[in-house]
Amino acid sequence: MKLLIVSASQRTGSQSAKVAKYLASAASGYQDVSHLELCRYDLPFWDGEDNSLDTPDSAWTLIKHKLRRADAFILITPEWGGMATPILKNFLLMCDQQDTGHKPAMLVSVVSGISGAYPIAELRMNALKNNKLVAVPDHLIIRNVNDVLNLDEQPTARESNLRNRIDYSLHMLHQYAGVLGLVRSQHLAEPFPKQQEYAYGM
Repeated sequence: MKLLIVSASQRTGSQSAKVAKYLASAASGYQDVSHLELCRYDLPFWDGEDNSLDTPDSAWTLIKHKLRRADAFILITPEWGGMATPILKNFLLMCDQQDTGHKPAMLVSVVSGISGAYPIAELRMNALKNNKLVAVPDHLIIRNVNDVLNLDEQPTARESNLRNRIDYSLHMLHQYAGVLGLVRSQHLAEPFPKQQEYAYGM
């Protein structure tokens, strides 16, 4: 199985990217773990037209290939003003159910203080409707992110608890990936009549 970690800070050298690197090092059981840092790609602003994704200078073709290959996703966003980042919302609007449908995604919020719950609620409510990603029940909120998951520092007792929670959440994501792979295979083998009429969620 293959895991794709998407970090969605709009700044390079971000804490979100640091968390992504930690999660990549902690994830086990996958044949391949890759990290997609959205701010390093010049993606078009989604306008609802499919042909706008295929402009000659767009990196979407490469990203689409990564999405299609992945069996599971981790979506990481910093909390900006109580919201997920615009770059992540734009990315999720661009995702097509043919590439992401019925694949598990673990949501991760990163915050320098003690909040961080709002982006998780926002993504669960309105970011997964048409791309048909399946948000797993376990999410992560990495609070006081500047002080934790630094690979060159010994973890405190609080951080050890966080790392144990991360290990559990990654374990569960891996199990969802295995089961939902079977769902996708069965969906292809036994399609619902006229299922193209239900391409979009309600």
